[in-house]
Amino acid sequence: MTGFPLTGGCNCGAVRFEVTAPLAVASYCHCKRCQRRSGTAAAANAHPAPGTFRIVAGEDHLRAWRPEHGGEKWFCGTCGSALFGRNPSHADPIGIRMGTFDDDPGIRPSVRQFVRYAAPWEPVPDDGLPRFPESRHAGTGGEAAAGGATASPPRS
Repeated sequence: MTGFPLTGGCNCGAVRFEVTAPLAVASYCHCKRCQRRSGTAAAANAHPAPGTFRIVAGEDHLRAWRPEHGGEKWFCGTCGSALFGRNPSHADPIGIRMGTFDDDPGIRPSVRQFVRYAAPWEPVPDDGLPRFPESRHAGTGGEAAAGGATASPPRS
């Protein structure tokens, strides 16, 4: 059984975070930004319930890329580790990169999104997960509404 808080951080240890309750959902993202950010065909993200994710150390090391359309991408400015994304227009606005958890986060991805942009060199597996050609949040504000995203990370 997974204990709480869940903890994680970057490669160099400068940035640390915690999640104080079970994660709400996990997803695979096949968008081009996630491919370029991660260097992989899809990014696995875990989405905490509102108010349960916080940075506990190294906030001053955090940097963000804020594209004109889409959510913020937060990373360690020292080692470059991609840590989480945030899109306030989503019902689950934080997406923690699953590889940044110290231990098993106790959840598995249950949906695939942006499969229209899947890497041609790695086919989307036939794993039975629901697939969305664009954002799984389509019709709920989605990617286009994120232009006014806030500029600071979750605080302790």
